[in-house]
Amino acid sequence: MKTKVVVIGAGASGLVAAGFIAQRGASVHVLEKMQRSASKVRISGKGRCNITNAMPIRDFPSNYPGNGRFLYGALNRFSNEDCIEFFESLGVKTKVERGQRVFPLSDDAHEVANALERFALGHGAKIHFEHKAVDIRQSEDGRVQGVEALSGARKEFFEADYVVVATGGLSYPGTGSTGDGLGMAESLGHRIVTPRPALVPVRVEEEWVKEVSGLSLRNVELTILDPSGGQQSFFGELMFAHFGLTGPIVLTASEQVGRWLEQSGGPVRAYLNLKPALNEEQLDKRLLRDLETFSRKQFRNALDDLLPKSLIPIIVDLSGIPPHKVCHQITREERATLLKLLMALPLTFTKTLPMTAAIVTAGGVDVKEIDPKTMESKKVKGLFFCGEVLDVHGVTGGFNLQAAFSTGYCAAQGIEL
Repeated sequence: MKTKVVVIGAGASGLVAAGFIAQRGASVHVLEKMQRSASKVRISGKGRCNITNAMPIRDFPSNYPGNGRFLYGALNRFSNEDCIEFFESLGVKTKVERGQRVFPLSDDAHEVANALERFALGHGAKIHFEHKAVDIRQSEDGRVQGVEALSGARKEFFEADYVVVATGGLSYPGTGSTGDGLGMAESLGHRIVTPRPALVPVRVEEEWVKEVSGLSLRNVELTILDPSGGQQSFFGELMFAHFGLTGPIVLTASEQVGRWLEQSGGPVRAYLNLKPALNEEQLDKRLLRDLETFSRKQFRNALDDLLPKSLIPIIVDLSGIPPHKVCHQITREERATLLKLLMALPLTFTKTLPMTAAIVTAGGVDVKEIDPKTMESKKVKGLFFCGEVLDVHGVTGGFNLQAAFSTGYCAAQGIEL
């Protein structure tokens, strides 16, 4: 008789786990409460799906502020190279873009999601859509016995020798990630690290930000001040929005910003260096050259070579230099003020957006209670966890999906058949 396995959740980690388990010869039933598989994958990367990252696998752990050390073994057992080969074998050709980010050649997240579903189904796994798992039952000796699910008003029980929980976190609840797995894990005695938003946009106090909503800046440096002293800096790309800031470096910084906001009970100060490639002396020389080149122009018309057009009136206003002042009349003190503004444009973070706007969830099932090699619970025999339900999360750039694939693979291989 075949070993019976129930996978809860048909997302990235759940479909990978189901496919590899079924490939090994087990009878696999996947319970998915939504009407389709991999809903979050389908909208990831703005619909393009950043599958993984092409950087050396040894550099991956440092890109997980949430328990990167726990993932060390999993990332090596199913690496980024394995991931790319896996999708190539499923007919999904890939390409590498800026920041070593790996995308499907088609730029279509649906292609990735459909390939994952075909992989699971192709090896014999059965996916039960609109089936919401509500309870994981245990036998008298404490081992998992099966999963009770609701399909409409009808209850069904799926007997299982092993159960894999791959329900995701709390981010993007419209895709089905509503914390179901966390509740079930807690009811079975697992400690849950309080979920909080990670990779989430940030609100700012400055009203001028609304005027440049939609503007993206590359190669800038964002420095955030720790209310208790110290600071952290992030280099890369950001985007202004009507509510504040978003983009890769803001998303990466957001979890720390959230912690500091909570600790301080008030706003967090930050500074944006618009020209980090230049030191103070080099930028001052650049300003002098531009002001000399446009010596007969008004100040408001002299910054076109230095800044994006929509940002110029903001900088002019914040500098305090009269916009109609002719450039050759600008004083050394005024130039020094402008220099400081370009190197440290002040921003005030007031709060992060809510969990519903977060790309991933920080927090989840405490990884101290999970075997990092097999993803099996140390508390309940036959119970496995993979993906975002675990207290694991990475920065932007393909690291979170790679964690999902790697943990899903390890869970599949960890089951004794």
